[in-house]
Amino acid sequence: MLREALTAFNSAAATAAGGDGYEVAKGLYNEILHRRDDILAQAKTKFVTPVFEAWISRVMKSKEEVQELEIKKEKIKKRTLAEFLCESSESSKSRAELIKSMVETCEKLCNLLSKGNLEMVEKLPERVMIKHEPKTKDKKFFYSIVEDILGHLRDKNVKRIGLWGMAGVGKTTIMQNLNNNENIAKMFDIVIWVTVSKVCNLEKLQHAIADRLKLNMEGITDRNEIAEQICRELKGKKCLLLLDDVRKDLDLDLSLIGMDDNERDIKVVLTTRHRHVCYDMETDEPINVQPLSEDDAWEMFKVKVGKNVNHQDIEPIAKLVAKECACLPLLIDKVAKIFRRKGKSPQLWDDGLSSLQRWPHIEFQGIDELIKYLEFCYEDIDDEVKKDCFLYSAIYPEDNEIYIDYLLECWRAEGFILDANEFRVARNKGHSILKELINMSLLEWSEKMNHVRMNKVLRNMALNISSRSCNFKILVKPLEGLREAPNDVEWQQANRISLIDNKLCTLPEKPDCNNLSTLLLQINPDLRVIPKSFFGCMQNLRVLDLHGTGITSLPSSMSCLNCLRALYLNYCTYLKELCCLEGLGHLEVLDIRDTRFKHFPIQIGYLIQLKCLRMSLSNFGIEHSSNVEFCRNVFSRLQLLEELRIDLDPNNQSWEATVKAISEEVATLTNLTSLSICFPTVDCLRSYISASSLWKNSHFTFQFSVGYHGSTHYQILDCFKYQIKKCLKLANGEGVDPIISDVLLETDAFELIGHTGASRLSDFGIERIKNIRGCLIKGCNEIETIVDGNGITRSVLECLEKMLINNVPKLESIWEGPVHYGSLSRLTTLTLCNCLKLKKIFSSGMIQQLSELQQLTVEECPEIEEIITESENNGLVPDALPRLKMLVLSNLPKVKSIWIDDSLNWPSLKRITIFKCEMLTRLPFNNENAINLKCIEADQISWSALAWQDDTIENRLQSIWFQSA
Repeated sequence: MLREALTAFNSAAATAAGGDGYEVAKGLYNEILHRRDDILAQAKTKFVTPVFEAWISRVMKSKEEVQELEIKKEKIKKRTLAEFLCESSESSKSRAELIKSMVETCEKLCNLLSKGNLEMVEKLPERVMIKHEPKTKDKKFFYSIVEDILGHLRDKNVKRIGLWGMAGVGKTTIMQNLNNNENIAKMFDIVIWVTVSKVCNLEKLQHAIADRLKLNMEGITDRNEIAEQICRELKGKKCLLLLDDVRKDLDLDLSLIGMDDNERDIKVVLTTRHRHVCYDMETDEPINVQPLSEDDAWEMFKVKVGKNVNHQDIEPIAKLVAKECACLPLLIDKVAKIFRRKGKSPQLWDDGLSSLQRWPHIEFQGIDELIKYLEFCYEDIDDEVKKDCFLYSAIYPEDNEIYIDYLLECWRAEGFILDANEFRVARNKGHSILKELINMSLLEWSEKMNHVRMNKVLRNMALNISSRSCNFKILVKPLEGLREAPNDVEWQQANRISLIDNKLCTLPEKPDCNNLSTLLLQINPDLRVIPKSFFGCMQNLRVLDLHGTGITSLPSSMSCLNCLRALYLNYCTYLKELCCLEGLGHLEVLDIRDTRFKHFPIQIGYLIQLKCLRMSLSNFGIEHSSNVEFCRNVFSRLQLLEELRIDLDPNNQSWEATVKAISEEVATLTNLTSLSICFPTVDCLRSYISASSLWKNSHFTFQFSVGYHGSTHYQILDCFKYQIKKCLKLANGEGVDPIISDVLLETDAFELIGHTGASRLSDFGIERIKNIRGCLIKGCNEIETIVDGNGITRSVLECLEKMLINNVPKLESIWEGPVHYGSLSRLTTLTLCNCLKLKKIFSSGMIQQLSELQQLTVEECPEIEEIITESENNGLVPDALPRLKMLVLSNLPKVKSIWIDDSLNWPSLKRITIFKCEMLTRLPFNNENAINLKCIEADQISWSALAWQDDTIENRLQSIWFQSA
């Protein structure tokens, strides 16, 4: 267009007056003005460059040049023809100069117009601003989480993802590597990173996002106007918002800042120390970032330190150094940098390890920096009681798995849980505190069910804080091999003492420790005798744990403990009698399981404040029904009792009369809210049920075991991370007794062991099993199917979450007949083991209901040929089993396929285990499906039997194959 203008101008310049040439120049100038206005409009919300300022200056100057041309042109037009014919050579020369000037001006204008583009406004923001962090591919743990997040981001139904975990665990590193991942740049038009803890409030967050988008908000104070500009800028763009370190007190409503991810293609990934932030932010996928495994921590430490760590004199010390880092990436990074400078000198390494182990008694740079940050997390606790509960948790050994109920009992006994006279209410409050500490990443769930643990570094921090406290001084010496007790000064100064798991042989005669409120002496098997006056100066003691010690009797000074609330004597296998309890008028918790009392401890009948009692009947040598009198009128005195657990040998048939007598008294207790007991027969259960008015109460929890069997352990409970409140085990029974069906109606988890006289679970009544969440069927030789749906007109087992079927030789199917919508809709785990006749797993229509199934395990089922049978699942939709994460196939000699082809999406599948499946020749995967598959564990024979559709899929799956033994 510019060249056309120049040509037009040159043609016009040939005319005498050059008027047309001037019009071209004027037109060019007007175009420049339009271009200027467009750029200025952009500049309202964008920052302009110095080049733009210079361009504007040239535009203003060109205006003067055009105006000067207009004046000269007007002078030429006013000349008469005669003047024109008679003009002198000098005038002719002036006219030529004018035309030349017009040409030059027009060329300048064309050049000016060509340079007037939107690049004169600051360039568009980069798609991704790279964070300079080490790649995660060297750290399998981080890499795996990044891959998981990428999988969630590909899911159109996932809008928000939250990473939460304690400080130093690597959340920011994960986020930085996510930001840098090459797939992110392909998935999004722009990635916005904001460290939220630095911007403090919503207004500053909004401005940080505007700055990233290179929007000029100078002079604009209206938050809604800024939100509109952000919204306009992101219109039609795929955006990923990365919010690092979101604090709990920030009300983060994205719609207020112009980024409503519900309406636009905007996705959010955030990190936080607080789990509840993930809920407040309505994340679709909260991910708990745990510390590294010990193996991963060691690998990371080796990489950080370098080749010196492989030196034969260094490596043993280096492993101990790495262990001191508590599997925290941040601490590993800091400590490794310090030890890297120690070179190959074992002496320097050994000295450094000694310093590290002696923290906090001496300073250590790497830990001190982290602890200062972690202490901020402690100060962030909004309640002094919660702070006390946190500090108290440090009294247990390093990396110890703490049983939750025990911890809550100690908290209550110490007086941390106030305004809760009822034990059930106190437990609920304790669970709330515990959950908050976990959500703040100050405690963490253990792999062991119903247990928590405290990270080593956090424990050191808690001990350091308590050492500076006036009224929370903790003396902690567990697992130190102590043979002698602490000295007099240590006893006198401490508020709480923990000498767990040592080799103590003796204790001081009468330590002066009136301020002592907790004394933990458990697991000291060499401690046989406690001095008679030992407890004489412990009037304020509230928690005493002696379990697992070698004591044979209790000292007379026990009666001085009139403030004692919790006493643990369980597993004191040499303790033969329960005495000296006269002064324990406030005792609320007593555990005397697995002691060796010669007689039934009738003394417990005098502990009228007792709220929680755990005991074993098998200790007392009662063999005949005549000894039932020992038990009479003991439990009926404990009118405040809320929780009762009675263990006995489930194989010993001599306990029937005793249990019946006890259960009749227990049935009269009006405050009982929890009962765990083994009823030798259904008649014993019936006797209790008929006499108790509480067992159907919604607050009442129970573990009822009925029948003689090998173990009191409830296997189904191991499948649940959270506590099941009502559990029934029926062992070696026969038929369907109405009282069992009545109890089933109230039951959350059901174990059916060695039962006869029933061919299906539904024989117990479809309506009766509608509430069960967990079910184990084991050794039932007559069970042929789980549910017979024929004649049923509604959904069945809609609450069932876990089903385990083991050693059921006649089982041919899980479901027969129609499967109504809603049936099995919450099932997450299905395990089938040693079912010799089972040929089909998913009956017609059943698989469509399993939208929540996450884990499928099939083992020792010799007749199964297809995991998903084609004849039962014609027209199976690609989105079947959308949440299946793990598939385990073991010892299935006839299985030929998982599914007939690769038409299913497998969107959530992460891991497959294949063992002894030699007939399985093809996996149902291609390069498009199973995008989240991370691992295939298979033995060499099963792997070698697989045939591949093409080299690409073979190579991909080969890269994630892990050979099992």
